[in-house]
Amino acid sequence: MSHHKSLKEECSEANRLLPETGLVDLTFGNVSVCDPDAGVFAIKPSGVAYPDLKASDIVVLDLEGRVVEGELRPSSDTPTHRRLFQAFQGIRSVVHTHSRYAVSFAQAAREIPAMGTTHADYFHGPVPVTRDMTVEEIQGEYEWETGNVIVERFRSLDPLEIPAVLVRNHGPFTWGPSGAKAVETAQALEVVAQMALQARQINPDVSPLPAALLGKHFLRKHGPGAYYGQK
Repeated sequence: MSHHKSLKEECSEANRLLPETGLVDLTFGNVSVCDPDAGVFAIKPSGVAYPDLKASDIVVLDLEGRVVEGELRPSSDTPTHRRLFQAFQGIRSVVHTHSRYAVSFAQAAREIPAMGTTHADYFHGPVPVTRDMTVEEIQGEYEWETGNVIVERFRSLDPLEIPAVLVRNHGPFTWGPSGAKAVETAQALEVVAQMALQARQINPDVSPLPAALLGKHFLRKHGPGAYYGQK
């Protein structure tokens, strides 16, 4: 009998959302969901096709990386997820995809600029890109070091205000308070990446969103003064 049934169900449901959103090709994507009170997180097993994924397949690990439940091998990106759960207080889920527009910005080593209010509804500023990883980081504990370069990039940023990052040459990670919300943020990231690219194609000299408008749209949906939606 599973001791983490609801956690595994939330994780499997969030992973099955990925192909529905169009964010993943093949098996290029994974979602993890954390239970901070129990000190564990659940994550998709490596290489399992989304239509075949069941809650019983989900792997549960502690925050030191030890498997506590599950027979399958966890995602190869597990150390990156674990590092983010350790570093970013207040997040419960991490999503990694290779969605095409966000990956295009990551491969170009360019942040996604805040060009309009759609961006501001989810991200209180540009979505940052990490630095190049060193040879030692790549040849060492690569996935763990990927998490470290993300954490390094957020030294002066609030991960709750900008819940996404582009890992240079690799792709996006997003996070949030639930599996469903983190997947929604990943979908929003792909949308605003496409919009930013197309806006720059239409007008290469276009300016970013004014700070006042950026703040207005972000804060009407986030924080104690939020008034968007229903109570």
